[in-house]
Amino acid sequence: MSDEHITQRLNAEGADLLTLAGVNDSNLVALSRITGVRVSLRGDSLTLAGPGDAVERATPVAQRMLDTARQQLTLTPDDVQRLSEDPGDGNGNGGIPGEMRLALPGVRRIIQPKTPGQAEYMKLIAENDIVVGIGPAGTGKTYLAVAMAVDALARKRVRRIVLARPAVEAGESLGFLPGDMQAKVDPYLRPLYDALDDMMPAERVQKALETRTIEIAPLAYMRGRTLADAFVILDESQNATGAQMKMFLTRLGVNSKAVITGDKTQIDLPTREHSGLIEVERILRGIEGIGFHYLTEADVIRHRLVRDIIKAYARDSGME
Repeated sequence: MSDEHITQRLNAEGADLLTLAGVNDSNLVALSRITGVRVSLRGDSLTLAGPGDAVERATPVAQRMLDTARQQLTLTPDDVQRLSEDPGDGNGNGGIPGEMRLALPGVRRIIQPKTPGQAEYMKLIAENDIVVGIGPAGTGKTYLAVAMAVDALARKRVRRIVLARPAVEAGESLGFLPGDMQAKVDPYLRPLYDALDDMMPAERVQKALETRTIEIAPLAYMRGRTLADAFVILDESQNATGAQMKMFLTRLGVNSKAVITGDKTQIDLPTREHSGLIEVERILRGIEGIGFHYLTEADVIRHRLVRDIIKAYARDSGME
């Protein structure tokens, strides 16, 4: 270990400096706290100063922060923490393949996986007709699937997107809620709307919904339909029964792709054994064209405490 203090200057040209620094320089503060170096940003120069070994550790992390800012991706202190845990090689290249980056039309940024697990998940979606993504909350299961669907629609690989979700929490109480059926179930579909709003301009989302190019509906609405030339996503699939899951999977028509997402620790059905997600995991494994991917707490991209909360609950339930 070197006690000699050194200074390393990195070229920040082309980087969005607000993205790089973060709100109130929060990203630079995080880099300094994590690595133990002094960090300063002046013009097009990002300077790291401190003990030689600390600067050596900080340099690839800072380089990846610069790369992120150049690509108009989001960058938060939690992202800086993740970059420090997987700094990649000395040039700032980590274990996330660049071909998984999506430049969606109408939004001024690129969507890409933030962990190797997420990158593998997106690769599996690209290579298979049906993918089952299983993992805890906050791992990007639904968000990345919607991004892949929007990209496929923009590239005219499919003609429409269908997003479905079981409205288990509504149960028989739907009739007591005000409004027509769509108004009754919309609150349970809100997370899907939120993902779309993040990837398409609002007016484009509204037009796509009006023309049914994008359809968001409860799982029960899928019965009796054939979905051809479509990218279909079933969210919260742990709350679909075995019969509902079979019904959903047999809706697929020609040139269609399906992504099924779920979290086996959040089953709201009366008994765990009735979950269609548990069932397909047992029945469909090994079939060519169907891929299974498991995301873990290492892939959580929400607040840094979410990862620790998930691990704590797993320990308490004996699943870890």
